[in-house]
Amino acid sequence: METIEIKVNGETHTITADPNTPLLYVLRNELELNGPKFGCGLQQCGACMVLIGSQAQPSCMLPVSAVSGKDIRTLEGLVSKNGDLHKVQQAFIDEQAAQCGYCMNGMIMQGVSISEQEPEADERRIRERLQINICRCGTHCRILKAIKKSIAP
Repeated sequence: METIEIKVNGETHTITADPNTPLLYVLRNELELNGPKFGCGLQQCGACMVLIGSQAQPSCMLPVSAVSGKDIRTLEGLVSKNGDLHKVQQAFIDEQAAQCGYCMNGMIMQGVSISEQEPEADERRIRERLQINICRCGTHCRILKAIKKSIAP
């Protein structure tokens, strides 16, 4: 067990954990942030996606020690201080892109990453970036539409 300092949603937290503990477990169990979900546990579904800087990354196998000193954002951290939703979150609502909602964390976090890193991304590029995210309900068309809407000028 080690003392590790992590910065999540703009707030610094000091935790005591095994350095190899997956970040997802720390976020959910220690910090009580429920945006990232446990899906496959193998970094293959995207349900556990968080932003490290502006890069979307699965957190289910990412050791907490690997993110010490880095800016981590979860779904909860996207909402502004005055309660306004992030433009990607609003686009998902506007386009009714959620069905069961299990994949939404990963889809939204990947959408935010796209909007920050590649605001000119076309549909082909958005599809490439979403390859890691799995939706079993079949709302991919609406998800694509929402992400395209949120990054449109």
